[in-house]
Amino acid sequence: MSGAGAAASRTLTVAPGPRARTVRTDAGEVLAVPEGWEHLPPGDAGLTRRVKAAGPTWTMKEKVGRRDFSRGLWAPAAHIASAQRALERERATPEYERKLAQGRERRAKEQVAYEGDFRRAVVAFLRFAPRHAAMASELAERVAAHATVVGSGTVGRTQRISIAERAEAAVIAWMRHATTAYDHMQIARVKGRRREVRRELAKGSRALLERYRRGEAPDAACPLAKALATPRPAETATSEAPPTPAPAPRARAPRAAAAVSSPPTPTPAPRAQAPRAAAAVSSPSAPRPTPPARRPPPPAAPPGDEPAAREARQAAVRARLARRTTR
Repeated sequence: MSGAGAAASRTLTVAPGPRARTVRTDAGEVLAVPEGWEHLPPGDAGLTRRVKAAGPTWTMKEKVGRRDFSRGLWAPAAHIASAQRALERERATPEYERKLAQGRERRAKEQVAYEGDFRRAVVAFLRFAPRHAAMASELAERVAAHATVVGSGTVGRTQRISIAERAEAAVIAWMRHATTAYDHMQIARVKGRRREVRRELAKGSRALLERYRRGEAPDAACPLAKALATPRPAETATSEAPPTPAPAPRARAPRAAAAVSSPPTPTPAPRAQAPRAAAAVSSPSAPRPTPPARRPPPPAAPPGDEPAAREARQAAVRARLARRTTR
């Protein structure tokens, strides 16, 4: 693990190492984390920016499948502590609270505008005939409500492709889950097989959309018409009656009062065995049950002879153990 001292003066992008306080470079070299450095977990973008600006850091990323996940960074402990103190002082001011409120309001307006643009892009992709304009509007609403949620990770949130391409991919993805049996398919765990299944289902979805573009009347078995006729989750939740609160348990109170006001009733003797015993005696054909053999009590020792009594009990225990082992 040579070269760790020289690497400490450079900013690197590394992966978690094989052992604690080790990292692996892109070239495969394993480096030990320098003394006096600490790990800063991900999650606070402001703090991370300040620590990176303070000096050299080792940013950790781990590749899982085709995606890279942040694992925080390694940096000098003094830089992390200094950045934390400065950030805490800044976040305690009223100006910072106003800045946060303005940021939330700005992002909310941007989200509303993006949802509208996305719905219009979906309608433009659908190009349904005028007789199906209401269906196109409903489909656009449902696709946008699913694909534009902040932090959902859906194709509607990516910035790598244009909004028209996002709208097309979001419609095909929504139809794959809502109009096909994709969610219940048993797909073989073979490389590329799931992609092939999605491609075949996308062909069927595009053919179904073409029917509405030509203005054909949907039949009763149309999966898209059935999916759009199903109420949205929000509508289902609001249309249902509010749950009736469960009544308070009342059975315990009378029993408790009876137990306090009346004297305890003696437990009746079991009666289930008496008829069976009588039937066994009166019936000549029924075999009489053999009572279990009782173990003889240990011999009683004379008064004042405690060692002899103890030895007799031990002998009785040894005899019982011997009988158990011979059975």
